[in-house]
Amino acid sequence: MRLESVQIGQAQDYGDWVTATYKYQIEGPVFVEAMGLNGDEVADHKNHGGPDKAVLAYAAAHYSHWRQETQNSDWTGGAMGENLTIAGLDESTVCVGDTWQIGPTVVVQVSQPRQPCWKQAKRWGIKDLVVRILDTGRTGWYLRVLTEGAISPGDELTLLARPHPDWTIARANQVMHFDKTNPGLARALAALPELSASWQRDLARRF
Repeated sequence: MRLESVQIGQAQDYGDWVTATYKYQIEGPVFVEAMGLNGDEVADHKNHGGPDKAVLAYAAAHYSHWRQETQNSDWTGGAMGENLTIAGLDESTVCVGDTWQIGPTVVVQVSQPRQPCWKQAKRWGIKDLVVRILDTGRTGWYLRVLTEGAISPGDELTLLARPHPDWTIARANQVMHFDKTNPGLARALAALPELSASWQRDLARRF
């Protein structure tokens, strides 16, 4: 498992919408703080950013599927607005609460799956992109920063702890978006102490 690429971006005003979803790859080291990567901005602080969603990660392996399905070669690292494009991991192999070390010092913890928003669809001009992301399970996941430090493309990831091996990102997505009439599953997922506060609140409404 390693960082295939690292991306940051700034909020941009396009007149009818403001977004920071356009990320560009950086080659040198970047410092990671509790609220995210230095130089990276959040346009919508209500739904993005904060300590539970400081860093967005995405599986590098998904991009070959997006390129093939859209016939567009622009789908590369950062195309989903993520900060970290990771080789060797995806939603079926990452679990809520996983604690990962990146490079020599940085330690992060998986807090929740990423919930795609309309801005990705607008960026790519694909009206049903949000539905397609959810249906395929290629959502990505958010990380909170436990230990700050510098990271660079090519850094390796080491799993330090996995407290909930039964709660993969894929399973969490299934409960949140598809198994909406099962309060028992909602309660079980919401009970994970490492799950983001916003997901705990949303799930609690079901029970």
